[in-house]
Amino acid sequence: MSNRKKIEDKTRLNYDIEAREVRCMSENEQYGIISLQQALKYAEDASLDLVLIAPDAKPPVCKIMDYGKFKYQQERKKKEAKKNQKKIEVKEVKLSVKIAQNDIDYKIKHARKFLEEGKHVKFRVFLRGREMSNPKAGVDVLNNVWPLVEDLGDKEHNPKFEGRYVNMYVVPKKV
Repeated sequence: MSNRKKIEDKTRLNYDIEAREVRCMSENEQYGIISLQQALKYAEDASLDLVLIAPDAKPPVCKIMDYGKFKYQQERKKKEAKKNQKKIEVKEVKLSVKIAQNDIDYKIKHARKFLEEGKHVKFRVFLRGREMSNPKAGVDVLNNVWPLVEDLGDKEHNPKFEGRYVNMYVVPKKV
């Protein structure tokens, strides 16, 4: 057995509903406030399910519908929304404190290409050994890099010290 908990649907249907009276409706009809047994009879006559939609209302609100079809449509809506979601891709450019200018130019060329494609860029300076005692050196490297990409992007935040790294996020400019 796996340790994952099964996500259960908390929706109450038909005989799981625990109320004496309910406000009942269907797609094309309002039944008003009726007894639970009467609502169940209407649902059975229509060969549909009685679904509790608003359990906290006084009296609770139930709807007569095809629950399987309803769940299927909800799942389709979720998938459609997920499909239309925009994915943000973050590209990482690693630098060091003792980096030469030609190496910076080469890495900036790639970072500029990423920003033109609409991707976020994370500049990261790794501090080794003794460099940890002077994290300002990493900040200086990132401050020297910023003017080379500022025409294409916006700084999400100033260079920030996180563990052994000094990070700076650059996002593409909004058009």
